[in-house]
Parts: sequence; structure tokens; C-alpha cells
Amino acid sequence: MTPATLTKATCYHCGDEYTGTTYEFEEKHFCCVGCRGVYQVLSQSGLCNYYNFNEHPGANRARLDKRFEYLDEPSIISELVDYTDVDITIATFYLPHIHCSSCIWLLEQLNRINPAIYYSRIDFLKKQVNIRFANHEINLRQVVELLYDIGYEPLISLHDVVKKQTTGQKDNLVKRIAVAGFCFGNVMLFSFPEYLGLSANESNFKDVFGWLNILFSIPVVFYSGAEYFTSAFANLRNKILNIDFPLALGIAVLFIRTVAEIVTRTGAGFADTLCGLVFFLLVGKFVQRKTYYHISFERDYRSFFPVAVQVIENDAEKPVPLSNIQIGQRIRIRHNEIIPADSILLKGNARIDFSFVTGESIPVDKVLGEVVYAGGRQTGEAIELEVVKPVSQSYLTQLWNNEAFTRVQNNRMRTFNDTVSKHFTIVLLIISFASLLYWLPGDWQRGISAFTAVLIVACPCALALSTPFTMSAALSVFDRNRFYLKNTAVVEQLARINTLVFDKTGTITVGGSNGIAIHAGLNDFQKSIVYTVCSNSGHPLSRQICDYLGKQPRLELSDYFESAGKGISAEVHGHIICIGSSAFVKISDEHVKGTSAVHISIDGTYLGYFSFKHNYRDGLHNIISPGNGYEVYLLSGDDDHERAELRPYFKDDARMLFKKTPQQKMDIVNLLQSNGNKVMMLGDGLNDSGALRQSDLGVAVTDNVNNFSPGSDAILDGRSFSKLPAFLRFSKDTVNIIHLSFLISLTYNIIGLSYAVTGLLSPLTAAILMPLSTATIISFTSIATHIAAKKRRLL
Repeated sequence: MTPATLTKATCYHCGDEYTGTTYEFEEKHFCCVGCRGVYQVLSQSGLCNYYNFNEHPGANRARLDKRFEYLDEPSIISELVDYTDVDITIATFYLPHIHCSSCIWLLEQLNRINPAIYYSRIDFLKKQVNIRFANHEINLRQVVELLYDIGYEPLISLHDVVKKQTTGQKDNLVKRIAVAGFCFGNVMLFSFPEYLGLSANESNFKDVFGWLNILFSIPVVFYSGAEYFTSAFANLRNKILNIDFPLALGIAVLFIRTVAEIVTRTGAGFADTLCGLVFFLLVGKFVQRKTYYHISFERDYRSFFPVAVQVIENDAEKPVPLSNIQIGQRIRIRHNEIIPADSILLKGNARIDFSFVTGESIPVDKVLGEVVYAGGRQTGEAIELEVVKPVSQSYLTQLWNNEAFTRVQNNRMRTFNDTVSKHFTIVLLIISFASLLYWLPGDWQRGISAFTAVLIVACPCALALSTPFTMSAALSVFDRNRFYLKNTAVVEQLARINTLVFDKTGTITVGGSNGIAIHAGLNDFQKSIVYTVCSNSGHPLSRQICDYLGKQPRLELSDYFESAGKGISAEVHGHIICIGSSAFVKISDEHVKGTSAVHISIDGTYLGYFSFKHNYRDGLHNIISPGNGYEVYLLSGDDDHERAELRPYFKDDARMLFKKTPQQKMDIVNLLQSNGNKVMMLGDGLNDSGALRQSDLGVAVTDNVNNFSPGSDAILDGRSFSKLPAFLRFSKDTVNIIHLSFLISLTYNIIGLSYAVTGLLSPLTAAILMPLSTATIISFTSIATHIAAKKRRLL
């Protein structure tokens, strides 16, 4: 390393010009020790490709007075992390310096700089990075210092900056629109004499106005429209052809042709068209961004998941909507339920499965007074916790989309827009260059005019917006009817479904104590034992038993074990109790006929059973009617006592399958898929998680209980179960609207291109028609979706 010298140079890292001390390393010049240090880190880690994506992509590192000692304070760490245990920590930071593809590339390579970081994922729109790292090798302060060292200092605030930061990109979009609008107005003013004609005495003004138009075009191209060039160039480096490329090409051609015509005095150029095009593009982007933020805010602000949490007040439980949970409230979480907010364990043995957060399925034991993070699932007895952080709907949304349980299947969740749009740019470029080459030998000006008009007329904005706006409108309709879909791609997947598979208990049946009868002579103490065990379970039958027995004292419980679809065993006051199916309790159930039963055994002695007469959900007959055109199956873990009652609904005994374990349910769904069926599985989210995940579209049905299953693609409130046929038909309507909007866009492009390729279509006319077509598509999709929802009685 050479000593510092005095010279004038440009910093290799940040691009700042400076006069004074320069720092050198590997024959490269840096403005400060900080920039040189960043380059050293990248060089030592083999990450200098960072500089290939953009020229001088780094942020200036001249300030070295920052210190992060406060991040060693445990109370501050607990406020900043999303999750932590003895091995790993997950944290999210807001990085205001993210601005280009180089930033994304570098920040997702942090594991190469420090192997203690398992992964880092960027949300470019929110300028956030989600980092998972090993506690015993690197701490939170060192992670933040690493981000600082490579030029991306996090903006850290204990006022939940990361979670509430929704102001969007700091890319000066409004300023760029203002500049483009100001220049567009002035260029139009100076172009009026050209439109109206100039007398011979005034012809000298023509040159002056032309040069003024060039002057106003420069900031429009190199400031307002610069983003299109940087995006196109960065993607070309990565061998990606995106929709910004034809836009950037059109802007460049218009500017070059304008300068050429004015300098050579062969024409007035197209400065008005150029400025108008950039202005309308930016306005369209602004409207699109505001619309997306509104949609995002709407879905975060509502009670996104139709779950309630059991809150303990005055020694009694009451269900409280998730959005109304307050800090300091005491909540009760049963077996297999999700913990909705960061809480402190107050009572019970917590064995938490954090696989939805970390991907690790081994349960973690928690001790009294320890913090239990949101997103974990209790796998033992019921526990009581005190909420210490507010419920974050956005965090649960992130949890729902966690890579830890994202299924990868061929052609799963592929949208129509994905299939079509990737070919659009290639076809557009072929037509534009073919037009240019066709006219070039005979009339080069007409060739340039045709080339330019094609690029503007066939603007991909309409095509790019049709699917997201239609799907977002549809998603809003589903939300309003208490059918919560994970994302817009699920709408199109819903339209492909041709087979419906239902769980029985808790899915097509509704709870209640009216249909329960007890066939056992239980004394008060034995009733308390049964109540204590069942109160720890979230299974619908367990909850019905608790409702039937009424308020009973809870006894001390240990060794709680619940086997999915089979039963529960535990030790209560020294007594071993088993509650569940006849096989689980190890007795013969020949004396139980025509009804579902839950058997009871205490200390090896069989005491009797509870019988259940189920009430089926309203609208079940309409849902499984053959006229709907769907194949319908029933998969149940219960005995087949209700086969006769269900036969009027399902018609065919072969399609009613009983005594199936969770693994067998998943295998049956897989078998249906192998026969070409598109399967939608509807379950209660407890015993059906495997089948929900295996299916093409998994729907968890819930009745104000916290049985949210992140492995599902949608959550259906039980009150909207009868609307399922309308939901299925509406999803098909939505896909048809997308196809029609694409047809409208295609028709517009064919008509426009038929004129554009002749070289006779004015680029100004094309620039006006482009935003007009975009507005037409957006209006059509919004109105058509609203009409379709009205037709299906969903509005």
C-alpha cells in the first residue's frame, strides 16, 4: 500500500471528485480511508464484481465517527430483532443507501464476506434487508458494523422505523416529474410557431427555438429519464431483457434525432414528443406506485387473518380479534396454535416449533419468564403468556410467505402475465428494427420515424398493468368477504382448480355443545381431569367437550402429548388419562354405532365416551353439487359412523375416505395430482397441514380460533363457507377479465403498429395514445372486476 499523496482524482468506490489527500490500493484511488476499506473488504472476499453492475455504486465513507456501542445493550437488542435463540438471530434493517442493482447484489452476498451470516434478503421497494446470522460467531453490533463498512449504514430507530417505513423509494420521482413537466410545457410553447408556421421575416426565430428545445430536452433525458437507461443497462449486463429497454431505446432515438435535425437544419425534431413521453411515463409510474402502496396499506391495516386469541380476564377466557390485542394482556395458546405476538411465558411448559420462522422443525423448550417470539407454534400443553410487543400484521404476512415452507412445484402459481410478457419485448424489438431496415435504403427519415413510432405505440405499460390491477381488485373483493388469499397469484390458481377435497371435523362441520351426549359415569374429579386435558387442545372436538362440561377447575398437568387425528394423553394429579379414538385408547368400539365418539380411559380403566352429532355448515349441498363441475372427495381421520348422513352430500361412497392419518391424507392428495387433477384441499389447519401443503391450493377453514396455518395458500372464515362456489366462479371471471384486457391491449397494439410501421404515424400522436391506452386498461379492469363481483353477489 502506497502512502497518501496530494492530487486531484475521482474515487473508485463512490465516484466523488476531490482535491487533496488520496489513498491508493491495488493501483486504484480513493477519497478517504473508509472507501478504501470498503474496497479492501470486497477484494478480500472476491466480491469486486460489485463494481461491474454500475460505475461508482458505493456511498461515500468519509465519516468514521459513528459508533455502535449501544447495540451491545440487551434491552435495545430485544427491541430490534425479529427472532433469536441460542443459535441464530433474525433481524430486519432499513437501509436508505440502497439505490441500484449493485446494492442488491452485494447485500445478498453477505454470507461470502462473513460465513456467520446464513443469508440476507433484500426488499428493494422498502429498502429493507432481512438477515439471519449465527449468535456464537457474530453479534448484532458486528452485523451493523459490517453493513456500515461496506457502505450501507442502517437507519436504526426504536420507534419501529423498519416495520412502519412505507414512504417508498427515495428516488426523487416527484422532482423528476416536476422537471419533465416544466420542460415539456416550455418545449410545447417554443414548438407552437413550428405548428402554426413562420413568416419569412420571422424564420430566424426557428433556429433559436430549436436550440432552446434541445436545451430543455437535456434535463428530461439525463435527469428525469435516466432511470430507464440505468435499469436497461444493468439488466443487459445480467443478460436480462426487461420492458425498460424499449423505452430507453425510444427516448434515446428521439433525442438523437431531435439534435441531428436541429443541428443540420433538416427539421424541427421531436423535442415535444420526447418531453411528453417521459413526463407521461413518470406520471404513470407515480400513479401506479400510489395505487400499490394503497393496496399494501389496506391489506396490512385490516385484520388480515381471521383469527382470534383467547385473552384471560378475571380468570375467564374470551376470544379477542387479533388486531385488538394490546401489550400487557394475558393470552392462552393451546396445542398447535400460533403465537401471534412477542410474549413472556407465564405458565405452562412451552415447546415451541419455530419451523415457520427458521425452517428448523425441532421444538425449542422455553422457561418461565423467557421471551417467546411471534410465529412459533406450541406443540405441548396450553400455555399462558403476556404480550410484550404489539401484533404486527406485516410480520405475519412475511411469515406466511417465508421461504422455510414455500413449496416448489412445476407450473405452480404461474400467471398468464408471466407467460406472455417475457415474449413481448423480443417481438417489439423485432418489429421496430424490421421497420427501420425496411425503410432505411429508400427513405432513412421515414425509417427512423417508423422505428420511433413503433417503440412508443407498443409501450408495454398496458400489458404490464392489466394483471396486477385486476388481481389486486379481486383480492380486495375476497378480503371483503372474509376469504384471505396469500397473494395475487393464488387468484389465478383458484381458477384452475377442478377437484375439491374436504376434511370433515371443523371443516364441513360446526361446533357446539347441543349435539354432544356423554356415555360415561364421571364424578366431579374425573370431569375436572377431562376438562383440564381437553382445554389444552385446539381440536374442534376437544373444544366442544370443554363447552359441554362447563366451567371446571383446571388441575396440574404434565407429560402432555397430542397425536394428530388420534387423541391426547397426559398425567393429571398423578393419574394417566387417554382421550381419543378407540384405537388410541385401545378398546373395541363395536358398541358405538352411527355416531362419532371420543373415548375416555383413566389409569388404564375404560370409563366411556362422548358421542357427537355433527351439524354441517350452511351451503354444503350447493358447494358439492355435481352441477358445479368439480370432483369432490372427503378425507377424514374419524371413523365412518357418519357415512350414511354424508351420503346425500357426497353421493358416492368411494369418494368418502375415513380413518385416514395426516400422512395418508397427503398421499391421497398426491395420488389425485398424479392423475392430472388440480386439487384444492380444505382443512382446519391442525391435522391437515401436510395435505394443505401438498395440494395445488390449500385453504385453512377457521372459526374464530387461532389455527392459522402458514403452509396454506388461503384462509377461509367459516362464516363465508357457503360463498365458496361464488369464490370459485369469481376467480374464473377474474382470469377472463385479464384475457380480455390483454386482447384490448393487443388490438390497440396491432392497429397502432399497422400505422407505425408505415412511418406516417406522428410520434406526438403515438405519445398521447400511449398513456390513453394505459388509462383504458386500468379503467376496464377495475370496472369489469367490480361488475363480476356484483354478479356473484360478493359486493
